[in-house]
Amino acid sequence: MSDVIGEVVTLMVMAAALGMDAFSVGLGMGMYKLRLKRIFVIGLSIGLFHVLMPLAGISAGKFLSEKFGSFASLIGGLLLILLGLQMIWSSFKSEEEKVITPVGFGLLIFALSVSLDSFSVGLTLGIYGTKTVLVLLCFGIAATTLTWAGLLLGKKVRGWMGVYSEALGGAILLAFGIKLMAILW
Repeated sequence: MSDVIGEVVTLMVMAAALGMDAFSVGLGMGMYKLRLKRIFVIGLSIGLFHVLMPLAGISAGKFLSEKFGSFASLIGGLLLILLGLQMIWSSFKSEEEKVITPVGFGLLIFALSVSLDSFSVGLTLGIYGTKTVLVLLCFGIAATTLTWAGLLLGKKVRGWMGVYSEALGGAILLAFGIKLMAILW
């Protein structure tokens, strides 16, 4: 029973770390005039992509773990470390980003770009044989909720936390990657 609780807590922390990216992007996007209906649709779209991308990653990860065993575990840990470092690095970049309008095709591009890191994490979780339904529920709920929170907070506040939340999410993924690598050694 304690193993299941530990896995749920770990997955919720990972889901929150991945959702920080959606939160920070939502925070910036929320500073534009968006109706509540549009905020609702954006949150659901990002949540859906945070379910589909890890599902694809988990499927690929399970295939890799069956074929390559502990080598695949090493790759999974390295992916999390690289992903965490990339999130931290990108949070401190000062270059201007093009704003994609979150409507129609732009919404699909927006949701895909925010959830790409979920594929890598899903790949790692698939390698380690985690419970797929539990991962998808945690990731989908966290991404949707954090996106809504970012969009709504962005309506009220002027970007005081966006950069820091992405860096925090990257640090959490980096820590999990290091933890997974330590298990292998």
